[in-house]
Amino acid sequence: MTAELVRGQNHPLDRTRVEIRVAAGGPVVAGVALGDEQGRLSGVEAVAHPGAPRRTGIEVPRQAAAEHRIAVDLDALPDAVHRVSVLLALPTGIGPLTTFGAAAAPSVTVTGLDGTGIAGYTITGLGAESAVVAVELYRRQDAWKVRAVGQGYAGGLTAMLCDQGLPQAAELAAEIEEAVGRGHARAVPAPAPVAASRSDRPGAGPSGPSAADRTDPANATAPDGPTTTGAGIGTGATTGTGPRAGAGATTGPGTAAGATSGAGSKAGATSGAGAGSGAKSVASPAPAGGGPVDYRHPKRRSTPTPAGPPAAPVPSAAASAGATASAGTPASPDGPPAPVAGDAAGWSMEERLYNQVWGMFEDLARSVAAYRSASDFAESRLEQELDKALADPRNRLGTAVDVARAAARDKHATLVTQARAALDRDLAQLAAESEVVEPALPPAFARWDNPVWQGYHVPPERPMALRLGDLHLPEVLDLRIPMLVRLPLERGLWIDSGPDAYARGGSPDPERAYGRRELGSALTDGAPDEAELRRLATETAVAIAARLLAVHPVGDFAVQVIDPGGTAAPALAPLVESGALPAAPLPGAKGVASVLEGLTRRVDLVQMAVRNRAGDALPPDLDTAEQLLIVHDFPHGFDDRALTQLRYLADEGPAVGVHLMMVADRAQSREYGPVLDPLWRSLLRITPVPDAHLADPWVGHAWTYEPPLAPKGSQVVRQVLGRLAEARRAGRH
Repeated sequence: MTAELVRGQNHPLDRTRVEIRVAAGGPVVAGVALGDEQGRLSGVEAVAHPGAPRRTGIEVPRQAAAEHRIAVDLDALPDAVHRVSVLLALPTGIGPLTTFGAAAAPSVTVTGLDGTGIAGYTITGLGAESAVVAVELYRRQDAWKVRAVGQGYAGGLTAMLCDQGLPQAAELAAEIEEAVGRGHARAVPAPAPVAASRSDRPGAGPSGPSAADRTDPANATAPDGPTTTGAGIGTGATTGTGPRAGAGATTGPGTAAGATSGAGSKAGATSGAGAGSGAKSVASPAPAGGGPVDYRHPKRRSTPTPAGPPAAPVPSAAASAGATASAGTPASPDGPPAPVAGDAAGWSMEERLYNQVWGMFEDLARSVAAYRSASDFAESRLEQELDKALADPRNRLGTAVDVARAAARDKHATLVTQARAALDRDLAQLAAESEVVEPALPPAFARWDNPVWQGYHVPPERPMALRLGDLHLPEVLDLRIPMLVRLPLERGLWIDSGPDAYARGGSPDPERAYGRRELGSALTDGAPDEAELRRLATETAVAIAARLLAVHPVGDFAVQVIDPGGTAAPALAPLVESGALPAAPLPGAKGVASVLEGLTRRVDLVQMAVRNRAGDALPPDLDTAEQLLIVHDFPHGFDDRALTQLRYLADEGPAVGVHLMMVADRAQSREYGPVLDPLWRSLLRITPVPDAHLADPWVGHAWTYEPPLAPKGSQVVRQVLGRLAEARRAGRH
């Protein structure tokens, strides 16, 4: 999953050959400055720019464009280079933008060569600036990290280069502007509004206008970046999207009235919803005659349905009931083929299912975004027509005003009904696809109630991803999309055990609870008390730990627990009884210090071994298996030294196989002040109750997250841990 950074935050790089992808709301110039340990540049030759696009280990684009890819080979850089700064500037006389504040915030994503997201940063807060240092890759103890910088300059390119320490800043800025001007004819403009329609993947059906497909991978867990929406009023109005937009799907038939589709832009934490798909899709051009545009998920592979007349609206009940049919056979004589599990691109069934789940997530996001946009348009139009009717003095007497009101409300109802019919068609297909895909998921992707766990066997190798829970939207309560995060974990987890975890999204208010269901524990209709929330949070931590243990080969993953107060003992019983946790954690400060000392030593030794390529020199008593540290009831039992060690593990641990899971109420740690803010920001927050807190910057949705708890009364977690224990004992003989 792509780590979403905030200004000043850093993230380790697990590879030395990367791409830096830039997306902006208009043409920008991209460059790279190569600095020493203090960030100083040796001269103009230390800057890669459109006039000199290649330096040792660096290649930048030659033109101004709304999207860029910068190639970086860190191993090829000279030894004196310790900082690689990515520079962005608005070109003079090209495009409508003169300041970054006049468009959507630019975003930068560091990816692997295969497109797998590593870290992303949306540069918010820019105003009059026309140049910005976006991110920097920097060397620390022979390891590379990426840091979100976001330093803007109102003085433009010259001021930015001057601040980089170049005496020839003005001359170099002029050279860059001249090179950009020469390549203006080849410059790529900002993505223009495109007329699009619902994907021709099976069951999508014809529809009204939509946005073009997004041009960058999703990161969930966390989606990638902000979108910009262009709203149009009139026949066939379409939605414009920003360079990384994927907003919009269908508004249904009848959009001649001017309904538009699209979504707002919001930056937020990533869910396991977004990260790491590694795909890139470019919207197909609109065909002549207004035919359907293919904006399928780039890794989804399905046979297009032949063009035909619009299908009749499907009742709303179809969204939840779905339709099941055997694979490869049509759902009806004139309908689309039935969904097939694994209907996506990939080298293995696991990869195909992973990509198919991401496709379902994106299709649901598009469809709901279109429905919400069409509904908002209908409301806006109703208000306008009512205002117009009341503004005419001739309508104030007699029945004319009542007739005008009735006509406006009828148009509003028609637009909303058409939008809902289009949404229901899409939801019916997605529900049918979910019914096919869920039973076919491997254990790592499956819910605890999936029968696949009954035939569980210890896997020979680690899977590519893990299910961390479910996601859904209020428009369709019964359709849940698996929240998959890539392995190994790139971010730690924070399970919020405070009462705010319920108040923010799990309240019984139907407008916020979004259809709570039973979680496999004694969750009553009212708000659970603090003790109940703490118990649920601990059970969630154990369920996730059990999943991580179950999907790794024997001996490749281990769990350690810090529980100073000893209050987690009942929930930890399955781990202790199965031997996954060798013994109950030691209580008090002594137990905290013991675990943290051991893991800190492990991180230090493995880092030194990696840097010196001396893996054989590790002490024989060092457990090289990946480690999950569960910290329960933080900050109880922590002193300043323990707190420093914990932050060190959160920052440095994931790169060498030490992962952190906090079970804590953040309000209780306020006594430490802002010193813990970087820790909380580096963790992915999840909740033990359904909570609409996972933001989707792609289309602006707030997805409701549900934790991966086993059904009430089920012994599946103990059974799986028991089989792991048997495999562990068999391996010793």
